[in-house]
Amino acid sequence: MEPVALTPQIITVIIVIAVAIFLFVTELVRVDVVAIIIMVMLPILGLVGPKEAFAGLSSNAVVSIIAVIILGAGLDKTGIMNKVAAPIVRFAGDSYPRVVLGISGAVGIISSFMQNIGAAALFLPATMRVSRHMNIPLSRLLMPMGYCAILGGTVTLVGSSPLILLNDLLPPGTEHFGLFSVTPIGLMLLASGLAYFIFLGKHILPEQKGAKGEPKSGALRILKEYSATQKIMELAVPQDFAESGKTLEDLALRKAFLVTVIGRARKEGTEKVISPLRTHRVLAGDVLAVIGEEENIKKMATHFGFHIHPEKEIFREDMAVENAGLLEAVVAPDSPLTGSTLRKEGFQQKFQIMPVALYREGMVFVAGIGDIPLKQGDTLLLHGVWESFSRMRTSPDLLFAGPAGFELFRKDKAAAALFAFGLTIAMVIGMDVFDLKLTLSNCLMTGALAMILLRVLSVDEAYKSVDWRTVFLLGGLIPLGVATERSGAAAYIAQHTLSLIGTVSPVTLMVVIAILSTAFTLVISNVGATVLLVPLAWNMAQGAGADPRMAALVVGLVASNSFILPTHQVNALLMGPGGYRTVDYIRAGGGMTVIFILVTVLGVWLFYGI
Repeated sequence: MEPVALTPQIITVIIVIAVAIFLFVTELVRVDVVAIIIMVMLPILGLVGPKEAFAGLSSNAVVSIIAVIILGAGLDKTGIMNKVAAPIVRFAGDSYPRVVLGISGAVGIISSFMQNIGAAALFLPATMRVSRHMNIPLSRLLMPMGYCAILGGTVTLVGSSPLILLNDLLPPGTEHFGLFSVTPIGLMLLASGLAYFIFLGKHILPEQKGAKGEPKSGALRILKEYSATQKIMELAVPQDFAESGKTLEDLALRKAFLVTVIGRARKEGTEKVISPLRTHRVLAGDVLAVIGEEENIKKMATHFGFHIHPEKEIFREDMAVENAGLLEAVVAPDSPLTGSTLRKEGFQQKFQIMPVALYREGMVFVAGIGDIPLKQGDTLLLHGVWESFSRMRTSPDLLFAGPAGFELFRKDKAAAALFAFGLTIAMVIGMDVFDLKLTLSNCLMTGALAMILLRVLSVDEAYKSVDWRTVFLLGGLIPLGVATERSGAAAYIAQHTLSLIGTVSPVTLMVVIAILSTAFTLVISNVGATVLLVPLAWNMAQGAGADPRMAALVVGLVASNSFILPTHQVNALLMGPGGYRTVDYIRAGGGMTVIFILVTVLGVWLFYGI
């Protein structure tokens, strides 16, 4: 390859890259705005054509991301991803390391046979549900999941675009790599990523603060503090219960212990009542789901001889965060409840929702709230299943005091969602097996369209599910990669960097190639970095007396080493939901980047020799 001379265009591209990285790191403006600035400035500077500047928005990568997010939203809306999350929650128990191992390990294995962006997007809803269920900040789960999706792409030769291209870039007559040639190294990389987050995750990952709009004072703050002390537990009524047959009102559980019964089950859970009335009787052999301070629940259990289940068993599914929970509601102006009581108005019979606490003028009431005459502005803490709350939305009695943070699954559309997803997978497989003349974006968008046509999602819901910050971030960076390659800046930087190292040992050469590949994949596409660096690395290895085939393999693997900046598709996808900033990627990705380089070179040395 002939030496590349320094030109004004190369200088301009290098300046644009430096400014972009500076803005990414300092966050003087949002990352998607930085991408839009780049998109606008490149044609003005003459680095790309006017149409090319916006071509990234319609690129295969961006359209694929839009489609796969819609697919994931459809699967989530029908409750399918809840089914995926359930075994992970059971496996994890209350252990953060096991949560990371369960989620990130599963994503890593799946992404070894499909596009890593697809694996990450499909597991995003399930990860969010695990986060809510286990009360673990989402920011401490999404980055490990995303990084392992990228690492999983190195386990097989079809797991990432650079490895798919690798054999085509080798000189004629060179022995090709097989499907599982990279598997030992890829598994080492995936295992190192899992270990990195399991042991260091709590120290290097950000912990999300309260959501915007979190109440700072007043009724909602006090009720949230009160509800934070609550715990749902199951109590088994013994067969020799002396007061069997008495009603909940007779037992005076709320008055004596400030504990509220929110569920009653009979006949080993085959007969359940959610939000039971005070007239419901408690019989020997019943199981009660109660909410209150743990100390009060234990006192009540001791008093009556109830047996405490160590965890929810009968009501596990009914009381899961996906199906039920606590909400605050305010007595509305001109509400029929004003001046009346919850008991007189038959509130529980009407909505099947259990009042847990009442806030008024700085005080929280728990006992006897059904008989307290209500005033306009009183705030109630309520517990019930989301279907019951949805019926209350249309009532003039109460207004939700904040966003009604629940959703109803469209379980009747689960089969349609699975069909749309299966159609997508079949088309993706058909691209390789039957040589269908389609792109990945064609296949994914067909599935997304099927979600809409089969009414799993409405068009508006599909639009709302897309994180448009991700779209513009990638859409703006793609033309920058084009300008970097076309201007000769990429070749210039690569040639001069490699020429500076002079004569070195084969191992040192592989480390230098890995570092160079890492730097390039951060600012241009990993495919572009692979196409550019494989021939250069091949020539350098021949000159240094190293195996050029191994040098090409290092490039193919390390082209996925994109963790420091949110420029990789997976990182960009998770930035919004995780509430991450660029500095979060730098902090967590710095260590992962070094580990990736060292493990890759070590793996090549162990399994292939250098």
